[in-house]
Amino acid sequence: MIHDLSHAVTDGMPVYPGDPEVHIEEGLTIAAHGVDVARMSMGSHTGTHVDAPSHTVPGGRTMASVGLDELVGDAIVLRVQVGEGETYGWRDLDPYGTLPAALPSIALISTGWDAFFTDDRRRLRHPALDPTAARTLVDRGVHVIAVDTLSPDRTGGAGFPVHDVVLGSDHLIVENVRGVASLPDRVRVGFFPLKISGDGAPVRAVAFT
Repeated sequence: MIHDLSHAVTDGMPVYPGDPEVHIEEGLTIAAHGVDVARMSMGSHTGTHVDAPSHTVPGGRTMASVGLDELVGDAIVLRVQVGEGETYGWRDLDPYGTLPAALPSIALISTGWDAFFTDDRRRLRHPALDPTAARTLVDRGVHVIAVDTLSPDRTGGAGFPVHDVVLGSDHLIVENVRGVASLPDRVRVGFFPLKISGDGAPVRAVAFT
C-alpha cells in the first residue's frame, strides 16, 4: 500500500512566517489558448519539503548535490506525546529505552501536529525537538529527520539549533509531513523533491507498507 505523506500545494496555503506566499493562478486557458496552464509562485520551502544543508549552513550542499538515494530508505516512526509549545527530548522519543544503538537512515517523528497545518497555532506553538535529541539521532545513524510540524525548531525562537545539528552534519530535514501517526513503527519511505538547485525543494513524501 502507498501512503501519501504530503500536504497539497494550494493557492494561499500556510507557509513559514516570512516565507514567500503561494500563488497559483490562471496562466493560459483552453478557451483562449487551447490549453489550461497555471502560473505558480512559491518559495523553495513550501508545504512538505526538504531542507538542504545550504538552507542554514554557509557553503553547505544544495539540492543539486542531494541524491535520491539519501531520501529513500527504511525509516523508524517515533511517536511523542507532547503538549502545545513544549520541547520533546530523547526520553520522549525513547520512553522505554528500547531503541537500538543503530537506527535506520530516516526517522519520522509524529507529534500529531499535522492536524493543525491550517490552524494559526501551527506557527508559534508547535512542539519543538531538543537539539541534544537530534544529535543522538544523528549519532545513531539517522540521515534524514522528518517532522509533522513547520520546523523541528521552535518557530519564532532564537536561532535554529536543530538545523545546526542536522544540516551542520551534512544531513537533511523534511518538514510538514502528514499522516505519520497511522504508519507502522518500521516502514519504507521516499521523499521525491522537484529537481531544482537551491536550499530546499517541495517533495512528494510517500510511505510503502
